[in-house]
Amino acid sequence: MLRSIVKQSCRGSSFLLQCSRILRGSSKKWPIVHQQEVIPKRLKYTMSGVKGGSHKKGRQMPEGSTEEDLTAEVEFDEKLIDKDEEYNFIASSALHITKNILNEQHILLIQPYIKWGPQRATTSPDLMVEEAEALVRSVPKWQVEHTMKVPLESFSKKTLFGRGKIEEIKSIISKLRASGKPITRIFISKGVLYGAQKRLLETTFNLPILDRYSMVIQILRLHATTAEAKLQVAMAEIPYIWGQTRPKNASVGKLDDLVLSESQRILLSDRERKLKKALESIRGQRKLLRKKRQARNFPVIAVVGYTNAGKTSLIKALTREVSLQPRDQLFATLDVTAHAGQLPCKLEVIFMDTVGFMSDIPTELLECFISTLEDVMLADVILHVQDISHGNCTEQRKHVETTLRELVEKFGEDHELDNIINVGNKVDKLPSDAREVSKYQDMHLISSQTLEGVRDLLDTIEKIILQRTKRSHITIRASMGGEEVSWLYKNATVVDTEADLEDSQYLRLHVVIADSTFQQFKHHFLKGRKKLV
Repeated sequence: MLRSIVKQSCRGSSFLLQCSRILRGSSKKWPIVHQQEVIPKRLKYTMSGVKGGSHKKGRQMPEGSTEEDLTAEVEFDEKLIDKDEEYNFIASSALHITKNILNEQHILLIQPYIKWGPQRATTSPDLMVEEAEALVRSVPKWQVEHTMKVPLESFSKKTLFGRGKIEEIKSIISKLRASGKPITRIFISKGVLYGAQKRLLETTFNLPILDRYSMVIQILRLHATTAEAKLQVAMAEIPYIWGQTRPKNASVGKLDDLVLSESQRILLSDRERKLKKALESIRGQRKLLRKKRQARNFPVIAVVGYTNAGKTSLIKALTREVSLQPRDQLFATLDVTAHAGQLPCKLEVIFMDTVGFMSDIPTELLECFISTLEDVMLADVILHVQDISHGNCTEQRKHVETTLRELVEKFGEDHELDNIINVGNKVDKLPSDAREVSKYQDMHLISSQTLEGVRDLLDTIEKIILQRTKRSHITIRASMGGEEVSWLYKNATVVDTEADLEDSQYLRLHVVIADSTFQQFKHHFLKGRKKLV
C-alpha cells in the first residue's frame, strides 16, 4: 500500500530517490521493488492559419481552403507554460515576477538618460517618461506615484546613480510613505540593468527593482493567452535570468550576485532546451502552413510597427472583420494571427497581425518570437504602420526599420526589404494645418477609426500585390455556360462579367489571374483560337 501511495504522489525522479532512501532506512520489510518516474503531461497545441473572427461569423476563409489545410498541431510539456514551483522561485528572484501579478503596486519611475556624448539619447526625456508610464499602465492596478528624470554620464557605474541622487531617491520614498503612498517597486526605465547593479540598488532601497526587459516580461505574461505566445514568453525569460546570475566559475564572495545552485542550473538548462525544441516544432509547422498558403496562391500582407501604433485597428479597417477588438495597450498582440481580406479587384489575400516593436529592448527578446516574425520577412507586402500623432514618430520608425534589417540579416534568406508600404495612422488626431505634404510624402495617411485614406491604401496594396505575384487584370471572352467560365471561377479571381455585345452566346469576364495560371488556361482552352479578348 505504501509503495502505491509513493507512486501516486511522486512528481519526478529526485522525489522518488528521496522516498526510496526513507523506505530503505525505515524497515527491511519495505524493499523497493519498482521505481517509476511520472511522465509529464503533454498538451496538444493547435495553430490556426487564417481567421475571420469566426468561420461562422464575419469573413470566411479564402475560397478553396479548408480548416485542415491551414491548421497544424504541436505537442509539448505543459510545465513549460504552467511553470513549476522551483522555476517560479528562480524567475521571481531574477525578474520579480509572481503569480500575484495583478495585485496593486505603487511604482516609483526613474528615467535615466545620457545627456552628452555618443550614448546621448535621441529621444527627449519627457517622451521617454511618457512611454515608460504607458508600460506601467499596461498592468492593471499598477500606478505610477512619482517620476524622476536622471541625467547620467554613463550607464556602467556599479550603483548607476551617484551618492547624492541615491539620497534624493531615499528621501522621495520616505515622503511618499509618510503621505500614505508607500512605494512597492522601483521601475528604472533602462533596457537591462546588470545583475550587480540591480542587487546593489535593491539592497540600497530595500525594494524590488524592475528594468525595461523585466517590465515587458510582466506585460507579456499578462497578455499571453495562447500556448504559442506563452511558450515564446517563457523562452524570453531564460536569457535574462542567465544574465542576472553569477557565472558558474566566478569567484565567491560577491553578495550582490544572484547565485544558482547546481540543481537550479540543470533545471534552467533543461527548460531552455525543451523550450527551444517546442519553438522549433512550431517554426516547422509555420513553414508548413506557409507552403500550403503558397500552394493555394494566397498573397500575404504582413502588418508591422511600433507597439500601439494601430496595427490591429488597421487590419480591422482593411478587412471589415467585426470580431477584431483592438486594445489601446502596449504589446496587446503577441500572436501572429492571419485574417482573410479582399482587395478592390476581389482578389483574396491574407493580412498577418504581428507583435509590436519597442526601443531599448534587447533583440534577444524579439528573437524568441522569430517563428512568427518569419511570416513578416517572407510576406509579399509589408505594411509599416506608424502613429504620426506621436511626438516620437520619427525615432519609432527608425527603430522598427533597424530591427527588421537586423532580423533579416540574422534569420532571412537573401530577402530584400523593398516591399514596404509606409502607413501614417491616426491622421484624425492631427490638426489640419499639421499635415505637411513634404513631411509625409512617402506615407499613406489614413485613420483606422474614420477610415480616411483606407480605400486609397487598398488600391496601392492591390497594385503592388499584382506586380509582385505576377498577376494581371485582363478580360477574357468565353462561351456562356462553357467549361472555360467554371475553370476561371475556380482558378482565378473573376472581378466582373458582362454580355459580349457582338455575340450574345459569349461573356466577357474581367479576371485577375496569375501569369502561370493564364498559361494553363490558354493551353486547355485557347489552342487555335484567334480572339482571346
